[in-house]
Amino acid sequence: MKLSKTQKNLLRALINGDTLKSHRSLDGTKRYKLHPLDGPAETVRWTTVEALKNHGLIDSNKKFPAATYLLTEKGQQIASTLTETTSKPLSAKNY
Repeated sequence: MKLSKTQKNLLRALINGDTLKSHRSLDGTKRYKLHPLDGPAETVRWTTVEALKNHGLIDSNKKFPAATYLLTEKGQQIASTLTETTSKPLSAKNY
């Protein structure tokens, strides 16, 4: 699996404790935002999120209006090879 630099950066952020959320408006528009532990949220392109979802590396908790994305077990394994971390990120087991 070949991941882009942007996709790798997002996985690194998630394993280090940042939170990825999709914010949905009443008209159905989605905006993806990465909420770091410290500092303002950053917008993330939907193509980046979709690619990670399609590879089975992240999945959401399907909440409305703001779903939180979690690393799958596969995502956590790959993310841990990209950076050293001592934190425990939000992740899903048996996915």
